[in-house]
Amino acid sequence: MKNVICMKWGDKFGPEYVNRLYKMVEKNLTLEHRFVCFTDNSEGLNEGIEVRPLPEMQLDSALPERGWRKLTVFQEKLADLEGQALFLDLDIVILDNINSFFEEEGEFLIIKDWDFPKDIIGNSSVFRFDIGKYPEILSNFIQNGEAVRERHRNEQAYLSYAVKEIGDKQNKELLKYWPKSWCVSFKRNCLRKFPLNYFMMAKFPQNAKILIFHGRPTPSQALKGYFGKMGLRYVKPTKWISKYWEE
Repeated sequence: MKNVICMKWGDKFGPEYVNRLYKMVEKNLTLEHRFVCFTDNSEGLNEGIEVRPLPEMQLDSALPERGWRKLTVFQEKLADLEGQALFLDLDIVILDNINSFFEEEGEFLIIKDWDFPKDIIGNSSVFRFDIGKYPEILSNFIQNGEAVRERHRNEQAYLSYAVKEIGDKQNKELLKYWPKSWCVSFKRNCLRKFPLNYFMMAKFPQNAKILIFHGRPTPSQALKGYFGKMGLRYVKPTKWISKYWEE
């Protein structure tokens, strides 16, 4: 079974983000699949979304949010799910058919992070794995969380190195990246450089399948227009986003 999964916890994202993601997936994934949201609050979610309880993880509330809860998808038994899982962050925008994300060869696939070209770190906005196959990723974090956080800034950095280590032990290349054109960064690949960003709308990424928003601006900020980095990251209202990021 092919599973598309996402997570919503706390108050960073409202139910509208999950509902938009669900609509984009249903429009752009024609393979038989389930859409499952793991959450601590299902209020306002579309009736077509399968809801499962957010897996428990004990985290110090004083720690900065670094996405560590996403590691709970690697538990040996993930609710009633089996087979492949494609994890999607809530603030992505799907531009085209995503069947290929289940068809691409490999056991573990993730975006190659644009900010670390000389490192193996992936961006975990979109990654695919076999459910229940890598429980040591989660168990190691639970047992050695402080040491992990000292070595890795966030969940995706730890995840990338943990997967590579598992592959090394099995004498195979387990950590693989999606084709470069499939997942593009709004900030890195679409936003025009200063001062052109003041006069021209962000570029539409031709041939891309998923648009990634990491940090600022968010999809809603890019759609409405955004002023950041003392004007260096000014974004004119990016109207073409509304065609894909539906209410």
